[in-house]
Amino acid sequence: MTTESLAGILAEKVMGWRVGPDRYIMAGRQWLKRERFQPTKRIDAAFRLLIAVKPVDYKLGGSGSGVCWARVKLNGASGDATSPSMPLAICLAIARALDIDVETLD
Repeated sequence: MTTESLAGILAEKVMGWRVGPDRYIMAGRQWLKRERFQPTKRIDAAFRLLIAVKPVDYKLGGSGSGVCWARVKLNGASGDATSPSMPLAICLAIARALDIDVETLD
């Protein structure tokens, strides 16, 4: 799985959007170019996902060595992740909490 395909899966499961070849189709016949919503790369999009998943609790942090971590707790499930990038750590933690297999992420 690539980070782009992970973004598409999360857009479908969390945001309720349909994924098109170069855009996301939202409610009310609205759409958003894929380049404008990149939650694995952009912190604003990652926080948009985090808010939309409505976590019971979440914690974010980092270390002096440059490793970021995220812990997301949903009703009955939780996910943890580390990454050099905070947006990717948030997306991975959300995916794990939703039981999406991200162990093969490239």
